[in-house]
Amino acid sequence: MKYFLVGLAVVVGAAALYFSLRDTPTPVDEQEAIESLTDPSMAGDVNSVYLKLSDMKGNMVAMDTSKLTFINVWATWCGPCNAEMPSIQSLYERYKDNPKMAFYIVSDEEPATVQNFLGKKNYELPFYLYSGAYPAPLSGNAIPRTYMVRNGQVLAEQVGAVNWNDPKIFQFIDEQLAM
Repeated sequence: MKYFLVGLAVVVGAAALYFSLRDTPTPVDEQEAIESLTDPSMAGDVNSVYLKLSDMKGNMVAMDTSKLTFINVWATWCGPCNAEMPSIQSLYERYKDNPKMAFYIVSDEEPATVQNFLGKKNYELPFYLYSGAYPAPLSGNAIPRTYMVRNGQVLAEQVGAVNWNDPKIFQFIDEQLAM
């Protein structure tokens, strides 16, 4: 366990250095990241934020446009993406049975790469594949990127990893679901 944590720290540190050298915006700290996610003034401009996805079997999937939608853009090689995935799993477990919410965990990698990665993990998240340019409201050069969307509107955006098991995040989601 000790070696795993040291290895994880090295990977996360290397990823942070990589993204900082690319002039990628990353949150200063987790609290700032949570505040930017839950601040409605951070809402983006919207064209069409709904992606044409495929599931892990290659079947085309239409995103549910009638729900509060959690979209996470990630990659198998991304240390921060992997670091936040357990907390996304927990968030999913908390809200997966809510009929007003949908989750889309999206990668633009090759299907075999994602399937190989998932074969080694115990995640029960709804993973999807996307190819092509992301629409302007969902575009960016950093991952992970996470969006909360409803009725075609980006309600919140988070660039960089965050612990999704936070009462402020739960409060934001609960308020959105109550509307």
